[in-house]
Amino acid sequence: MSIRLFIPVLLAALPLAALASTPIDETRQLDARGRVEISNLKGSIQVRTWDKPQVHVGGSLGRGVERLEIEGDGDALEIKVRYPRNTNDRNTEPTQLVIDVPTLASLDIDGVAADISVSGTAGETLEIESVSGKVTAIGAPRSADIESVSGDLALTLNSGNVDVQTVSGNITLRGRLDGEIESETVSGNLGVDSRNERVRRLSSSTVSGNATLQVGLADGGSIKAESVSGDIKVIAPRSLSANVSGESFSGHLRAPGATIHKPEFGPGSDFEQRYGSGSGEIHMETFSGSAELLLQ
Repeated sequence: MSIRLFIPVLLAALPLAALASTPIDETRQLDARGRVEISNLKGSIQVRTWDKPQVHVGGSLGRGVERLEIEGDGDALEIKVRYPRNTNDRNTEPTQLVIDVPTLASLDIDGVAADISVSGTAGETLEIESVSGKVTAIGAPRSADIESVSGDLALTLNSGNVDVQTVSGNITLRGRLDGEIESETVSGNLGVDSRNERVRRLSSSTVSGNATLQVGLADGGSIKAESVSGDIKVIAPRSLSANVSGESFSGHLRAPGATIHKPEFGPGSDFEQRYGSGSGEIHMETFSGSAELLLQ
C-alpha cells in the first residue's frame, strides 16, 4: 500500500477524541508575584509551578469550543475557555488545560464540570470555585478561599488563613495550619488536621455531615463546632489549655473528666470543663448529633 493510501486508513483508526481536540501551546510573560485568573466550563484545569517569570498554557481544546482567550499584561493574566453562545452542551467536548505559573503567583480558578488540581503554589492568595468537579490543592499560599457545590475538596495547605465550603462534597483539609480556619458543609463530611500546629481560630459548621477536627489550640484561641444531625469530634493534644463546653438537644456528649448535665424532665444535655489553665475556648453544639472531645 502506498503512503498516500495508507495515511487515510491510519487516521480513520485513531480515536475520534484525538482528532477532535486542538493542541494548546501558548506562553506569556508574568511578574513572579503576578496574578493569574483561569476559567474552564468542563474538562480539567491542572496548575503547576516553576521558577520562570512566565505562564505557559498547554493541553487541548475540546471539539466545538470557540477559542482560548488570554488577556492581560505582566502583572495579571486572564485565561478563559470561550464556548459558543446558544450551543447545546452535548455539542462541545471537554477542554484540558495544563498551566505552568510562577511559584509566587496568586491564583483565581473557576470551573463548573471541571476537575481542578493545583500543585506547589506559594502565592499571596489561592481562590478556587467549582460546581461539580473535584478540587485537589497542595501548596503554601498565604491565604486560601476554596468553594464547591458537589465536588470533593482534597487540600494540603501550609497556610495562615483558610476558608473552605461545600454543599454535598466532602472536605479534607490538612497541613501546617496555624491561623484562622472557616469550614462549612451541608451534607458532606468534614475533616481538618493541623499537623500538630496550634490554630488561632477554627469555625466548623455542618448540617448532616460529620466533622472531625484534629488540631492544637493557640493561647487565647477558639474552636467553635456546630452541627444539626452530624457528629462532631474534636481531637486535641493532652496539653490542651482551654475552657470546653458542649450542648445538644438529643445527641450524646462526651469529654474527659466532664460531668454531663441533663434536665430532670425533657431533652437536652450540656457540660463545661476546664483543661490546663483554660487560656482558650472550645464550644461544641449539636441538635441530634453527638459531640466528643478526645485528648491524645
